[in-house]
Amino acid sequence: MKRIILHWSAGTYTPSSTDFEHYHFLVNKNGDILKGKYEPEDNLNCNDGKYAAHCGGFNTGSIGLALCAMYGYKNPQNVGNYPYLRVQGEACWSYCATLLKKYKLLPSKDTVLTHYEVGKMLPNSTSAGKTDITYIPWEPSITADKAGDYIRNKVRWYYER
Repeated sequence: MKRIILHWSAGTYTPSSTDFEHYHFLVNKNGDILKGKYEPEDNLNCNDGKYAAHCGGFNTGSIGLALCAMYGYKNPQNVGNYPYLRVQGEACWSYCATLLKKYKLLPSKDTVLTHYEVGKMLPNSTSAGKTDITYIPWEPSITADKAGDYIRNKVRWYYER
């Protein structure tokens, strides 16, 4: 595996059947980590159609880890009724660090990315324009372009412990 792509599901605090199809791991409202249908290794070869399709243009070698939340999100002033919770965020960042160790990866901009960041890197892909993850509910002053750095710092902190 080469990297972890972080998402929000754009759903409620409970994963849907579609979420289980598209992400390797999901974080529910209690911070529990739930396994999706596919193993991360299924994304080593995405030509067979049997993989977690979580990040258009960047699925091969990528692990999809999603926060179950953000249904109704429009922008930081209109976040809908399901903003992800701090317990979810912390569980996600911690589990991301665990996955990095498992796959012998170091936390960096190359190994931990948000779906939003991938969309900016690949403007002609279906990931272009994605808003996950551009908003930190308990740190609303963090801009979309800085959210990934905030998350990587949290992941690094967990990684070093």
